[in-house]
Amino acid sequence: MRLLDLADLPHRPIEAHGSRGFSVGAFGISADAHLIAIALAPGGTIGRHPAPGRQLMVVLSGEAEVSGAEGTVRRLGPGQAAVWEPGEPHETRSPAGMTGLIVEGDLDVGAPGEQVDPGDT
Repeated sequence: MRLLDLADLPHRPIEAHGSRGFSVGAFGISADAHLIAIALAPGGTIGRHPAPGRQLMVVLSGEAEVSGAEGTVRRLGPGQAAVWEPGEPHETRSPAGMTGLIVEGDLDVGAPGEQVDPGDT
C-alpha cells in the first residue's frame, strides 16, 4: 500500500483563461482519465474555459462557486461535486479558498452505484 497526501504534491500555478490563485498537482493518469489535485487561494478563480473532456470536480475542503454553460452559479462544500460535459464552458471561484480533486477524461459519472461497482458477489 502507498499513501498519498494531496497537499504535499508538487503543484504548479495556472494562469490560463484569466485564472488566478489556482494551482494543480497531477498525480494519476490512465489512457482514459487524469487525476488532479487542485488548490484555489482565497479569492482564487479557475477562469472560464471549455472542458477538454467530461470533468468531475470534488470539493475536499473549503467552498467553491461553480458555473457551467448556462452561467448559473452554484455553491459547493466538502463532499459535493460538479460534472461538466466535454466542451462545456465552465468556471470555478472560491472566496475563502478550497482544495479539491478533478478527474477528467472518459468517465461514466453519476451512474447508480450498482452499475459502477457491483460489490462482492
